[in-house]
Amino acid sequence: MSTLASISELNLLSKESFAQTINALFEPAPPLVELLYSARPYASYEKLLDHADDVIKSRLTPEQRIEVVNAHPRIGAPAKNLSSLSLQEQGIGKELTNEEKVLERLRELNQQYENKYGFKFVVFVNGRSRAEIIPVLEERLNNSTKEAELETGLTDMILIARDRLRKLEA
Repeated sequence: MSTLASISELNLLSKESFAQTINALFEPAPPLVELLYSARPYASYEKLLDHADDVIKSRLTPEQRIEVVNAHPRIGAPAKNLSSLSLQEQGIGKELTNEEKVLERLRELNQQYENKYGFKFVVFVNGRSRAEIIPVLEERLNNSTKEAELETGLTDMILIARDRLRKLEA
């Protein structure tokens, strides 16, 4: 796992290096990187994430918000398509019962979700197994609007970024 530059170092990084750090927290999301980069300096990573939360909610266009959500990998995606932090978050390497059945169900639900809402399902896994995510995905697929889902996905991306920050600073 990579480590983070200090916040004072982050404030001085080139745009490309700054983007690499932000991508470790959020996955590659150019619209977010642009706005975060232009708002430097930050007093702390927590302040940066607070600003990211505000930017996502108030300054991104609907299309940019979807682009940020779609930067995140699908739950149950093949390991080769995941960042090292996503691998850990999704519990890759943990024993799962009926792993293939679980993965197939996640693929089906992800496809239904993307067909219905037009963007990827994002959830803060927070140590839950893939099998435990299935009912969450089913519920959100059946009990929500596109707007509410986009808000939930973006909120969960901030939670994921805060969790990644905690792990990278440890």
